[in-house]
Formats: sequence, structure tokens, C-alpha cells
Amino acid sequence: MPEFLKVKTAEEVLALMESFAPLDEETVPLEEAAGRVVSRTVTAPSDVPHFRRAVMDGYAVRARDTFGASESLPALLQVAGEVFMGKPAGMAVGPGQAVVVPTGGAVPEGADAVVMVEYTQEAGDRTIEVTRPVAPGDNILEKGDDIARESPLFPTGWPLRSQDVGVLAAVGLHRVPVYRLPRVAILSTGDEIVAPETNPVPIGKIRDINTFVLAAQVREAGGIPGMRRVVADDIEILAAACRKALTDHDVVLLSGGSSVGVRDYTVQVLERLDGAELLVHGVAIRPGKPTILARVGSKIIWGLPGQPASAMIVFTAFVRPSLLRLQGADPARVPKTHTCRAVLRRHMPSVHGRADYLRVRLQRHESTVWADPVFGASAMISTLSQADGYVIVPEHVEGYEAGTEVTVHLFGLRDLTA
Repeated sequence: MPEFLKVKTAEEVLALMESFAPLDEETVPLEEAAGRVVSRTVTAPSDVPHFRRAVMDGYAVRARDTFGASESLPALLQVAGEVFMGKPAGMAVGPGQAVVVPTGGAVPEGADAVVMVEYTQEAGDRTIEVTRPVAPGDNILEKGDDIARESPLFPTGWPLRSQDVGVLAAVGLHRVPVYRLPRVAILSTGDEIVAPETNPVPIGKIRDINTFVLAAQVREAGGIPGMRRVVADDIEILAAACRKALTDHDVVLLSGGSSVGVRDYTVQVLERLDGAELLVHGVAIRPGKPTILARVGSKIIWGLPGQPASAMIVFTAFVRPSLLRLQGADPARVPKTHTCRAVLRRHMPSVHGRADYLRVRLQRHESTVWADPVFGASAMISTLSQADGYVIVPEHVEGYEAGTEVTVHLFGLRDLTA
């Protein structure tokens, strides 16, 4: 093991994650592709549209036959037939002819434009009057005009959105190459922890919170919660649980036991894992200073504080970005939905010389999103549901005054448009 203490700044911890390689590639069906990250450039296997298509209801014509047409001197064209949706045109347009065509219908051979139905009127005897001229190409999508065959659609590292899935469906891609989702084991440590259904709770015991909060956060970050266990404060038992978790998980979260002190179970567990490399032992923030980051080969181990609110903040600040990194997400392309701007309604004090991650509650009033500080110790469970996110006060800033606009890092995706 490297040296014991490796206290880092938050920026240094995030920079370390740049060395984390994305997970292996897998191919998923189209209906499971939304939210996944493309593992290699996806190109179009076919043209869209793959036939000449009308984009307006009207008449397919030869543009030259409409030149000079006006309401006072309309062009007269003979209606030669009609195109039906979902069917080939089955006919051609000759000089002085027009064919009825719906939006999305196939454009007959010989036609090079579509006159909108609004600019025509029936003249009887299968004849129409065209009151406005069209130019070649008007109201027609040529083959490949929308998407050309073999053109690049999405680059490596692109997180697929719902509209992107529609594009993939349009070109006929029913399976997509993406990075595998990280499988995450969650181990909560402590002799005092009991299952939530325990009733009554013995004096000195507390119900397990972190396992459930962290599993929910893993899902929100796109990961897959796997093994979930409460482990007693026993070094050998905890080390055995970690070894088992590392065999079929990409990330292990250890909640509790990461305080810098005599009973530093996480570091002692790492000493029992072959090839473990301690990267971070302490982060210069509050709450969350005792955070630990280690690596065993390509596997990642996070040691999180035992206090639920502290663990939640550390997950949001560091674990979530690491999970996105494993999913192959390019930080430049990740939607900025995990932060929002807000105005402080009250003074937010901070101690000079350390970075404070202070929880806030958000509320929209008219056009402004307001942030109210949520005061209370990290051990207070009620603050979990009261807070929507946190504001970072840098170490050399002694708090923010009321009325200051700040960036709020959201615990989950929150709709503030209402």
C-alpha cells in the first residue's frame, strides 16, 4: 500500500477520475438505448428518406409547367392519377400533368416539385388551376436529403437521448453499440446497523439508511446496484465481503468506517486486498473529509462517510462523476441537468480555510429560483429530504450574502419549471 494519508482537494479528486477507462462495449436493443453512451461512432446504414417524398399535401408536377402562374392567369394541368400513402407512385408525370400526392407520399417519376393544395383549385373534367408557380425541388425531400447513407450520426461518448433513438430507428438500426453500465456493490458497515423493518429498534442500534439511499443514487447515475449487505465491524469479514464483491462488480461502495483514526476499517481492508492502490485518503471539504478512493486493478473502491447526509453529498460530488466516466460519458456532452442557478434567500456562512458543501432547499417564485440553506448536523436524517442539493463555498470565501446567485449541485434531477 502507498503512504497512509493522501488528502486531496475536490479538484484533485475529480482530476484523478480522468484515468478511469470506460467499461467494455456491449450491444443493446434499440428500446434499451436511451440514456446509454455510444462506444464507437454510429453511421447511417441507409438513406432517409429512401425514396423521393412529398412534404406537403398537393400535386406532383413538373415545375416548368407552373412558371408564370398567378391567380389572374393560372396554369391548367390535367390530373393523371393519385398516390396513396404506403404505396409506390406507380405512374409518371408527363408534360402538362399533375398527380395528387399526400404529405409523406412517394413522388412520381417525371415530377420535380409539389404544388401545395392551397394554391390550386379544381376546374372540372379532372383539371386543376395552379395559382402560384413552384421551383424545382419545392416541397420534395430527395433520397438521402435528411440523412445520407454512411454519414456519421453519433460520435463515441455521445449519451443517447430519446430523439436520438428516433434517428436510429429511422435508419434501421435496431441494435446499438454502447459502453456497459457499471455494476455497483454497496456495503454498509457498523455493529449498530439493523434492517429498516426492525421494530422496535434496540437502544444503541439504528436502521440502515445508506444502503437504500446509495442504491437509489446509483440508479439515478445510470449504474446497476448489485450486492447490498450490512457488514459488522470486523476487518476479516469486511475484507471477505469486498473480495467477493470485486469478483463481479465494477465499483464497491463502503459506507462507514472511513474516519481518519484508529478504527479506520476501510484502509485496513484495503491492506488485505491484493493489488489495492490507495489514491485518496481524505478530501479537503466539509462534510466528507474522510472520503477514501482506491483502485484494485480496473475496479474502484469508494469509502464514504457513515453519516447519511455526508455520504449523499460525497456520492453526488465524486461517485456520480466516476460512474458517468465508467459509462463512457464525455463530460463536455453530459447535459447540465445536475446543476442549476439559484439566488440565496438568506446569508450562507462558512469557515475560512476549507471548502464547505452546504445543503439548500429550492423553490421557484415567478421567474426566480430561490435557495434556502438547510441548517443542521449531517447526522440529522430530516435534512435528507429537506435538501434539493448543495452549494460549494470555496475554502477562501467566508460565506455568501443573501441575494447572491449561486450554482446548486442537485442530488437528483429536479423540475424547476413549475
